[in-house]
Amino acid sequence: MKGTIQEFILLVLIIQSSRNNFIFKQICTMKINKQFLLLTLLLVSSSFIFAQDWANFEQFKAANEALPAVKNGEDRIVFMGNSITIGWLETHPEFFNGKPYVNRGISGQTTPQMLVRFRADVVALDPKVVVILAGTNDIAGNTGPTTLEMIVDNLKSMTEIAQANGIKVILCSVLPAYDYPWRPGLEPNVKIPKLNALIKDYAEQNGVYYLDYFSALDNGKNGIDEKNSYDGVHLTLEGYQILEPLLEAALKKVLN
Repeated sequence: MKGTIQEFILLVLIIQSSRNNFIFKQICTMKINKQFLLLTLLLVSSSFIFAQDWANFEQFKAANEALPAVKNGEDRIVFMGNSITIGWLETHPEFFNGKPYVNRGISGQTTPQMLVRFRADVVALDPKVVVILAGTNDIAGNTGPTTLEMIVDNLKSMTEIAQANGIKVILCSVLPAYDYPWRPGLEPNVKIPKLNALIKDYAEQNGVYYLDYFSALDNGKNGIDEKNSYDGVHLTLEGYQILEPLLEAALKKVLN
């Protein structure tokens, strides 16, 4: 009963959050049975809550279930990230073919979303290494306001979860971006280098491999040239081909 009351209070607070909310105005003026109202609100709230998949577990649920167990001697690598990560597979699938690489990038995602799904999309897949490339969407504000320290905290948490499960970690620098075409004026050209400095510092102090993609793509203005990016953020085939030897060299060091 206590839980039921708490859910009811939470829903009422949500409804009241908008003074012009039509539903709330109607409820306030109606004379109806309180038990019926409570039941109705709880049904609505339950439907609303269960309809959410904020971390998008559903994206790779079927693929995770179909993924075969790791073979003896296999060094499975999981890529955790956003559109830049999944775009790698879409733009250059040949780089992944025939290798124990598992791509778990989801377009638009931020580090808190990745942290929530980290066990399902990384730990449960039993990899030897996880490659984490994340943070630019946080700066873009995709899931609301954040700070650089909050982004790093989420990266730390993913790293600690991986290490606690015997998984080695490669923390990648965030790629250069002079500006976000879909949300200009946020100064990623200033914030990303600062974020990368924090990531690098954490990695060096905790024995984690830091993979510097930023320097390889930087055009001298904390951005990416058109040849390597079609919008200043997402990479072209040429852009990914710059990263590939860097990644393979990092994997060789981490696995050995």
